[in-house]
Amino acid sequence: MRVGRPVKALPQPICSYCGQNAALARAGDEPYPYREDHGPIWICTACQAWIGVHSRSTRNVPLGRLADAALREAKSQLHDALEPLIAAKVRRDAVNPFSARAKALRWVATELGFDPPPASIHDLTLDECQQALRYVEAFVQARRQRGQEST
Repeated sequence: MRVGRPVKALPQPICSYCGQNAALARAGDEPYPYREDHGPIWICTACQAWIGVHSRSTRNVPLGRLADAALREAKSQLHDALEPLIAAKVRRDAVNPFSARAKALRWVATELGFDPPPASIHDLTLDECQQALRYVEAFVQARRQRGQEST
């Protein structure tokens, strides 16, 4: 019999596409989508939707919601669009990249009125990712045009 604080149940993500429970997969397991070990992931084999696990998690806590191919691509594009802004913030304000990334996501979420604001890019839906990507691209384009007008 255990005495003391109760042990929390392991996380069991549910696929937002089909409603099935996701399974934990590691390198070498059949449903594992990577060629090498990128760490464990939660995967819905029916939808081929997956999400990684926090790097130092002993309980395999998922990074966010399971993502299908379209959502993974949208997240990747949003990361790529935000990266120059994040690098500039790191240089200008001498903050660490994690802080700059969190501030960038908070800025976009606030500007677009996401409610509740996402804790990380992993929490965004496909629609929110696409909105954020359009907003960031328009922002960068407007900055370039202002820079060209001043020269």
